[in-house]
Amino acid sequence: MSIVSPATKHAVPPASSICRQPATELAAAIRQRDLSVREVVTSFLDRIEVVNPFVNAVVSLRDRADVLHEADTADSHLAGGGEAGPLFGLPIAIKDLALTKGLLTTFGSPIFADFMPEEDEFFVERIRKAGAIIVGKTNVPEFGLGSNTYNPVFGPTLNAFDPALTAGGSSGGAAVALALDMLPVADGSDFGGSLRNPAAYNNVFGFRPSQGLVPGGPNPEVFHAQMGVEGPMGRTVRDLAMLLDVQCGYHAQAPLSYEKPASFLDGLKAPAQKGHIGWLGNLGGHLPMEPGILDLCEAALIRFPGFSTEPLVPDFDFELLWQAFVTLRQASSGAALNVLYEDADRRQLLKPEAIWEAEGARVLTAPEIYAASVTRSAWYRTLLSLFERFDFLALPTAQVFPFDVTLHWPREVAGRAMDSYHRWMQVSAFATLGGCPAVNVPVGFDVQGRPMGMQLIGRPRGDLAVLKAAAAYEAAMSWHAGARAG
Repeated sequence: MSIVSPATKHAVPPASSICRQPATELAAAIRQRDLSVREVVTSFLDRIEVVNPFVNAVVSLRDRADVLHEADTADSHLAGGGEAGPLFGLPIAIKDLALTKGLLTTFGSPIFADFMPEEDEFFVERIRKAGAIIVGKTNVPEFGLGSNTYNPVFGPTLNAFDPALTAGGSSGGAAVALALDMLPVADGSDFGGSLRNPAAYNNVFGFRPSQGLVPGGPNPEVFHAQMGVEGPMGRTVRDLAMLLDVQCGYHAQAPLSYEKPASFLDGLKAPAQKGHIGWLGNLGGHLPMEPGILDLCEAALIRFPGFSTEPLVPDFDFELLWQAFVTLRQASSGAALNVLYEDADRRQLLKPEAIWEAEGARVLTAPEIYAASVTRSAWYRTLLSLFERFDFLALPTAQVFPFDVTLHWPREVAGRAMDSYHRWMQVSAFATLGGCPAVNVPVGFDVQGRPMGMQLIGRPRGDLAVLKAAAAYEAAMSWHAGARAG
């Protein structure tokens, strides 16, 4: 079945040829001096100027003159025979949850509306050293809580295909900026699907790396908070690999990180030939799904060239597993928010979801946290046994299509009530709890033109295999990623 993306409903002009090029091609053109950094940066700044007012994806945009001065300096460096890193000359906007030195970093919270960090997140420092030019930030939900990008500082980010719908989250600004060709590549982070969900909702790729591949920090706590990771988003799988090569690798201040393996981008030169996929679907009815999602995903599975698929429902207590996710999230993210909760003036500035996480953390006991970790460990062992039979596991990236942007979160899915702000994204917890790499691949659009995606999950530290499978799928896609027709 051929699926062609509908034209975006935003009344914006088509992007320039420069903005439509993959990030890998732009980086090569700059190094070969076929394009100047000024040309590339100007094209994307122009695109942001025209398109961003419709969607509010890029925030805290730097002064154009300062950015272009940095671009001219880069061109002079290259003209003088200077070395060019893998991201040299590419404009990028950093997710507003990541510390970015000298650039407003709000976390989507009025508490930090004027916060100017004095240091970079580890991966941001690496992006700078790789030659990228940071032009601003990408919008997020407050503290990244919830898969709907809105906050009281900057307002909502609107879907790349329909301004009435959510962009997803928490990397919603990044996904929309990519889909509408405002950025060539983008970073994101993922705890409960924040790299995968907005990618699905905006028809791009989002990759959650294996736990520890990309070092997290600087953080005050470096051992316990293991389930949130940084990773790449892109319009092509090769773009994902290029940014991941820069982000990943051991950092001494991130003790759970590990040494960078061979280049992921180079690894994609040898295509995936075959594989066996375990199709989890809706886990035998455990996960409520909006009608149409399973159909799109099952049609997409057929397009994997040389891959076989087998339906699979693992023998596990999935409700117990979800409760373990909730407990461990509160024990890390909720506990981190407690310092704000304890300040009465700051507490009144927190959104209800943040208060829910903080209050949940305050009543947790050590035995409860330990029991949740035991459940997580059992799930990890279950995954290891499944990966003895299957190369990959697959299931939808979300349980509902993009919904009304004014709805904070779905209260019901397929007739089943949701008991928390993130229960409707339960489908994202399985890779998170296993520490597994997982990529969102676009699977097309429903009859209303709403995008959807599918997760492809690999064995722990099998990141390259997941990217290679995604690249094989991408080659068979009948449309391009991003908000472009045809």
